[in-house]
Amino acid sequence: MKEISISPELREKVTGIRLSCIECDVQVGEKNRILWEKIENKIVELASLLELENISKIEAIADSRKAYKMCGKDPARYRLSAEALLRRVVKRKELYQINNVVDLLNLVSISTGFSIGGYDAEKINGGAMFGIGKRDEPYEGIGRGELNIEFMPVFRDDTGAFGTPTSDSVRTSVSLNTKRFLMIVIDYGASEKLDEATKMAVELLKTFAGAARFEIKTIV
Repeated sequence: MKEISISPELREKVTGIRLSCIECDVQVGEKNRILWEKIENKIVELASLLELENISKIEAIADSRKAYKMCGKDPARYRLSAEALLRRVVKRKELYQINNVVDLLNLVSISTGFSIGGYDAEKINGGAMFGIGKRDEPYEGIGRGELNIEFMPVFRDDTGAFGTPTSDSVRTSVSLNTKRFLMIVIDYGASEKLDEATKMAVELLKTFAGAARFEIKTIV
């Protein structure tokens, strides 16, 4: 597995932070019908249970929003990916369809409230450190263009920033050519549900992405 760590600066500001890291071989495809049916069923379930104003009160999302504020970032202006996905589920009752690996990642996210990073492990240069974004640090988010990551929790490798809980980067994005996948579930509040999210992700990866050669590690 890639060497992954948390910077002292981020640890000091967010004392309960943990990362559940899953690295594995995957088979990426454009769509899996059975997986998408599971996602559609979850969308119907969540849309019937959740009110828009209550999304921010979900434990994992509330912890994530607090962490953003501790780092100096406004979580209302730069929404966490899990919160943005759930708002889309409640408002539009739909999600974007990307590929089987990204789709199952999104299923875990909306089911648990955790923001989750998904990366082509072979595009990560060296190890990765989870820290805090700097002023004018370059970052191109998927579907967002240039993103201001100052004060935002951010993953960096030897090349630079490649992932945030708001938007993953174009540079390390998962494509049909991805063979080795790295998923990082971000827990800002020492939640008891982190293990549950990890187990769910592993089972979905095995079932819908033919995943093999797993390496799983919790970073605290």
